[in-house]
Amino acid sequence: MAKTRIIVALSGASGIVYGSRLLEAARELGVETDLIMTDLAARMVEIETSLDPDQVTALATRVHDNFDFTSPLASGSARHQGMIVIPCSMKTVAGIACGFSDNLLLRAADCTLKEHRPLVLVPRETPLSAIHLRNMLVLAEAGAVILPACPGFYHRPQNIQGLVDHVVGKVFDILAIDHQLYNRWREGDMS
Repeated sequence: MAKTRIIVALSGASGIVYGSRLLEAARELGVETDLIMTDLAARMVEIETSLDPDQVTALATRVHDNFDFTSPLASGSARHQGMIVIPCSMKTVAGIACGFSDNLLLRAADCTLKEHRPLVLVPRETPLSAIHLRNMLVLAEAGAVILPACPGFYHRPQNIQGLVDHVVGKVFDILAIDHQLYNRWREGDMS
């Protein structure tokens, strides 16, 4: 049986901790990751975390240059179980919504949609303008899952890590990747 393989794209929105934690958790779960990181995402790693971009890329199974259109990810024939853009900037949302594939992240997202594979976008912006909402509606209608970085509190997180893990766990749920990153709503009531 083939290993689970996902594309993880980090764009330049605030909330880069969601992306780095997803890569870390995927590695812990034995999920293969193909990473695309924009230049601004690398800068956000430096601004928002104590990590450097090399530490984040080291978490991935494979790393692809965002401007390498010869990458296997630039084709719909690339085998993977889905793609996550985490965090997803509004510029990236707009690019995907308009089919403006001028870099590998946008092209891989375009291929993911056209091949009817799961595309999960984790926007980290507030408030949202009507333009943002229209672009996200276009993407939802095209089959993308819009999963805002809005953690729940029913699992009683004790720290920021608990909040981050909730969002990452919700992404894994969409891709049917089993995990124990958070306690599910009233899970004990189901036994």
